[in-house]
Amino acid sequence: MERHAIVIGATGLIGSALLSQLASNSAFTRITAITRRPISSTPRVHNIVVDFDQLDTVADAFSGDYLFCCMGTTRKQAGSLAAQYKVDVDYPLHAATLAKARGVKHLLLVSSMSADSRSRSAYLRMKGQLEDGVKALCFERLSLFQPSLLLGEREHRRTGEYLAGKLMPALCKLPGLKRYRPISGSEVATKMIARSLAQGPAIERFSLDEIFN
Repeated sequence: MERHAIVIGATGLIGSALLSQLASNSAFTRITAITRRPISSTPRVHNIVVDFDQLDTVADAFSGDYLFCCMGTTRKQAGSLAAQYKVDVDYPLHAATLAKARGVKHLLLVSSMSADSRSRSAYLRMKGQLEDGVKALCFERLSLFQPSLLLGEREHRRTGEYLAGKLMPALCKLPGLKRYRPISGSEVATKMIARSLAQGPAIERFSLDEIFN
């Protein structure tokens, strides 16, 4: 059985781990990474570099079986709230729309714990709006992953996450806090691949410690 995986957000913490795991998994016959800048050459990965504001120019690259979406940034990295919205909502939703139109059946999306389009938090509101948007596209399958704090080496250190990563593992040993324990990017990637290869409902959501199971 041929399986073609398309990945956006392949240069981030989860996306880079996902790409590495996909490349070493014989279940996938084709892997396409659509990125804003070139990535290190890997024999099994076809890298397409594009300005995400011009995503329609590579629309046919979104033909496949699975779209793995791991895009995300911070307001500090993006430079403004409006720029962050483009990366966290506009780009992945546009990519999902192109994929749906070209027959992709399964979207696997990294969101966030407590994502809610009505949240007072701008970040959680964005993630909720993205979830609502992709649900409206009616993929044959939609898998949502809502991890807590992510652990791992990022290209750009996020100071808040770095400090929390030092404190949270100890705090989460306290009663009632275990389900909020941090998770590594590679663990999320492993869960995403496992769900892509397993049967599942039309919409499934994995929050916090459910990703470990």
